[in-house]
Amino acid sequence: MTPTDPPPEPDPADQPERLSRNIKILSLVSFFQDTASEMLYPLLPIFVTSVLGAPPAVLGLIEGIAEATASIGKVASGRLADLRHRRPLVATGYAISSISKPLIGLATGWPLVLVGRFTDRVGKGMRGSPRDALIADDTHPLRTAAAPTVPPGR
Repeated sequence: MTPTDPPPEPDPADQPERLSRNIKILSLVSFFQDTASEMLYPLLPIFVTSVLGAPPAVLGLIEGIAEATASIGKVASGRLADLRHRRPLVATGYAISSISKPLIGLATGWPLVLVGRFTDRVGKGMRGSPRDALIADDTHPLRTAAAPTVPPGR
């Protein structure tokens, strides 16, 4: 091919398709769940220490348990996602997280906040790895930059 030749016509089989329905739905659900979390959790330290009167060490305990739970849950759910169907894990994880947020709002003491945060992170841990695997499976290799959670060149 010389510099004056027109570029070859692209092969339609090589063209990436649009994002799948799965990816669109997972992205929307994830967006709304993350929005709910981002609206609630910045206020949590003030709520726990000022409103409920718990010492700052309790806040550290709550957050430490919550994040450890999410990390351990991601490992376990990743293994389960490789062995079983992924959609039920994702749906259950989102449901658990959705149920946990009102618990925090209804808390009259820090132990219920701990239960709410623990429950939310169980849901996050349960849905994270299977959701990422579903998105990666449904993403055309040439469209990875457009899909959430899939690194380009996977």
